Amino acid sequence: MSRAGGDGIAALERAGAETVKRAVELDLASRFQESLVCYQEGIDLLLQVVKGTKDEAKKQRYRQKISEYMTRAEDIKKHIEKEKQDGKYHKQIRIEENATGFGYEKLFQEYLTEIVSEVWVEDPYIRSIHQLYNFLRFCEMLVKGPCKVRTIHLLTSYDEGSGRNQQTSGLEEIKQSLRNHGITLNVAFSSSIHDREIRVVSALDTVTLTCDLVMKQQWMSFILNIQRKCDQLLLLLMSIFISIEM
Repeated sequence: MSRAGGDGIAALERAGAETVKRAVELDLASRFQESLVCYQEGIDLLLQVVKGTKDEAKKQRYRQKISEYMTRAEDIKKHIEKEKQDGKYHKQIRIEENATGFGYEKLFQEYLTEIVSEVWVEDPYIRSIHQLYNFLRFCEMLVKGPCKVRTIHLLTSYDEGSGRNQQTSGLEEIKQSLRNHGITLNVAFSSSIHDREIRVVSALDTVTLTCDLVMKQQWMSFILNIQRKCDQLLLLLMSIFISIEM
């Protein structure tokens, strides 16, 4: 194995170990939905370690651990499903500052089913490069997912400074990119918008997610990828109406 390959496996091992450690901590604290997300991410990372290493003893150890984590993850899924059936479901995900292990797909995939046709996004701060990039990553998730989104509506506010040209040109580029995938991006501007909200519209219902990120004005920067550190965040998920609060 090359040095680069060895370093890559070592990095995966560290990331996997940290993620499953966090999963166990959350599990013991009865924060089951958060724990499930971390178990799933940790399992994915450890499977990559098993695939990439030639050490048979290490492979066997990780296979055993993965089996244990998968069993626990399945138990948690069953517990959550039973609460849903009993009408007691109240999902709360608290993302601590500097936490890792949270990705767009893991947090939103259960709501982005094949019958979803429209997504509405309201956020006053889709302005600077990093905010535009984060919004683009969210749109990419919709393009790659199982949902059949054909229209994305964005309501934001104008950059009042020197960045307005950058904002409008960036949104136009995103609009053109989505058009190439058969998706229409409708952009509107409001000077009075303050809250952040996402509405997922399907043939059966509408799921609403309200977002308030108080630490930084970076739209969803906390879930760009599983290794990026998060801003502190609390997600309260109830029934088909979902509120996300910082």
